[in-house]
Amino acid sequence: MKAVFQRVASAEVRSEGRVTGRIGPGAVVLLGIGKTDTEADAMKLADKAARLRVFDDAEGKMNLPISSVPGGKFVVVSQFTLHGDARKGNRPSYIEAAPPEQAEPLYEKFVACLRGMGLGVETGVFRTMMQVELVNDGPVTLLLDTDEWK
Repeated sequence: MKAVFQRVASAEVRSEGRVTGRIGPGAVVLLGIGKTDTEADAMKLADKAARLRVFDDAEGKMNLPISSVPGGKFVVVSQFTLHGDARKGNRPSYIEAAPPEQAEPLYEKFVACLRGMGLGVETGVFRTMMQVELVNDGPVTLLLDTDEWK
């Protein structure tokens, strides 16, 4: 499971012309699910995202998790293109991305894990074209990959 984690001052996701998620301070997580990903990967990644200490403390040092940010929430957007392989040619291959019927339950598991930790989570709409607008804060952007943790 791969994710792009971005600390944001604000973010909004729209699908089919309507806003499906909007937050103030927090994080946007673009989530890519691969063929070999499992529920354990979703739980591990959710735990990591929830505990990342990338928000500023009173001294301005990145030392706090999102739960310490007043009003801090997540926007989680599915993004199969994170599994795109562009090493050969100019058209990426998405052969390693999980098919939608496998990916959607794992996406929902990731979201449920964050919510189960008491965190606010807004989402896009799975398997639709979306527009994500955000104000990157810092900027702080991290690449997370559960395959690298095994």
